[in-house]
Amino acid sequence: MKPFRIGSGAGYSGDRIDPAQDLAERGELDALVFECLAERTIALAQLRRSRDPQQGYDLLLKARMQAVLPACVRQGVTLITNMGAANPLAAGQAVLQVARELGLPRLRVAVVTGDDVLPWMLANDARLLDSDQTVRSLDGHLVSANAYLGADALLPALSAGADVVIAGRVADPALFLAPLMHHFGWKADDWPRMGQGILVGHLLECAAQVSGGYIADPGYFDVPGLHDIGFPLAEVQEGGSAVITKLPGTGGRVDRLTCTAQLLYELENPARYLQPDVVADFSGVQIKELGLDRVQVAGASGHARPDQLKVTLGYRDGFIGEGQISYAGPGARARGEMALAVLERRLQKLGLDALEHRSELIGVNAMHGPALGPSLDNFQEPYEVRVRLAVRCATHAQAEQVGQEVEALYLNGPAGGGGVTQSVREVIAAASALIPREAVRPALQILEL
Repeated sequence: MKPFRIGSGAGYSGDRIDPAQDLAERGELDALVFECLAERTIALAQLRRSRDPQQGYDLLLKARMQAVLPACVRQGVTLITNMGAANPLAAGQAVLQVARELGLPRLRVAVVTGDDVLPWMLANDARLLDSDQTVRSLDGHLVSANAYLGADALLPALSAGADVVIAGRVADPALFLAPLMHHFGWKADDWPRMGQGILVGHLLECAAQVSGGYIADPGYFDVPGLHDIGFPLAEVQEGGSAVITKLPGTGGRVDRLTCTAQLLYELENPARYLQPDVVADFSGVQIKELGLDRVQVAGASGHARPDQLKVTLGYRDGFIGEGQISYAGPGARARGEMALAVLERRLQKLGLDALEHRSELIGVNAMHGPALGPSLDNFQEPYEVRVRLAVRCATHAQAEQVGQEVEALYLNGPAGGGGVTQSVREVIAAASALIPREAVRPALQILEL
């Protein structure tokens, strides 16, 4: 059986679109996956849906579909994505709308739901992971609760002959595992193949991270053509081994180091990588360079899947008020430090000093702060600095005061301040809990032109 070619069209919600279009047009793919949900993304999407029932899906969904649908339909490439976010059904309708605008003759869209488990969580008061509190402690603040579905939730959509599969919260590697299971006929309890499929998904899920993105360090690890980096694809064999590569003529690089770095990404225990479909074991993975931008990965295995599924909870957690101002020229750092001292005293006067806050000079100590210790004094005197003050507040009104105090430095602070910005943003925090597998019931709905 010839290898199954599966590409990664996105590694996060705001990722570039043109590399995915290139994959769709030149990749000779069987499937193209868009992984676009981070832990807090779906809670933010729920807020958008609460304001407009027709929203709540990925903001770039239509733009991505406009870019790749023509080539994918023409070449028979299956699109699989979690861009449904908080509103998969509306996302499916949006895809059909794009298809009509493009003049496509036909399209079958499968919408997978069932990940939204907010009612169950509110009724059962599960314990929060890494905490001694329960879901009840978030009463009045909880925005969303979404279980991580597995590949088994996507298989009915693929069996139904869908051209596009739209889901909400699905475990990232499962988006890639599902089409492999469907194509090769892998059994759900074939743990070694399940583990190998999760390995492929884990390597591809962050898109350009495995083809040279986020690893470049000039003079130490050079990555050519970052402006035109190619998104990765995998050539997967029936037994589960795969070759990770990218399209010729694209920027970036795929080698042992890029694949190893991505393999270890967010991996707490290589021998027990918990996923909805399998407890994957990467401890025996072998990575071998076959040639330029071609890396073979094999040796993953797995064990029986967990009895519970992870749930991400999104909740309102106050507001962050922020203000920034710049100082340049001789004595810029001294004036910046004076501005910070003024702001600290102003927080005391306003009764905000007890709140969690950060005050720093960007370009001097913003990244590592006190950890720099005495070495901070040895830094070359900067020509310019930017003062930043951020305070976590309980109310929007308190948060507004923060930026106002920074702006007041124009006439009430050190000489030569300029370029003030101020902002207030609501904090949507994330927590995790577990839910019994049987409490989650995925469902499928088919939409067609």
